[in-house]
Amino acid sequence: MTASMTLPAGEPPAGPFECGTVASLATMLGLAGRAPGRPWVVAVDGRGGAGKSTLARLLAAELGPAAVVHTDDLAWHEPFFGWGGLLRVGVLEPLHRGEAVDFRPPQWVARGREGSIAVPAGLRAVVVEGAGARQQEYADLVDATVWVQADVVEAERRGVARDVAEGTNGDEDEARAFWREWTSHETPFFASQRPWEHALAVVAGTPVPRFNGLGEGELAIARGPLRG
Repeated sequence: MTASMTLPAGEPPAGPFECGTVASLATMLGLAGRAPGRPWVVAVDGRGGAGKSTLARLLAAELGPAAVVHTDDLAWHEPFFGWGGLLRVGVLEPLHRGEAVDFRPPQWVARGREGSIAVPAGLRAVVVEGAGARQQEYADLVDATVWVQADVVEAERRGVARDVAEGTNGDEDEARAFWREWTSHETPFFASQRPWEHALAVVAGTPVPRFNGLGEGELAIARGPLRG
């Protein structure tokens, strides 16, 4: 159970969690086959620091051939959570037409960022990961959603440590200040969107008491959706 997991008000605790694998998660999501003429689109959603990137990488490896699209690339220099239309038009709509994606978001062009968000055609799945990966703006183009539930205290500690190590948001004090600003936007966004109510599965991104000793490749998984 998640009795010791600190969650924001309004987010129901998942449970009971069971020990599973990435393969069993894929089965739970109904991803054993393939969508006709296009890849499955899987959203791995959760709060900052929850462990979404790691899970998305593992899920893409399980579902391969697959690719991961990081919402941070769409969100670069965009308003907090204001990039849903870009993901829809630039990435998801072409994927649903069975096309390859080669998309340069407007801010990449304006600020001279090189490269593009590129996804080849012919994949079995595309995993979209990031905070807000399952937005109402494009929910009709998502086949399955995973909610990564995490203790908010541990997620903040993890996120600040990551930002400091990567030099993303300055030193520790600056990183904590950014985290407070981020949370001031993230909290009302998720309270409005409530993506856990549409998740077919919930994965514990931080330890839960029953599964502190998970082995390599094992996950603590609960069935969704979460309501309450």
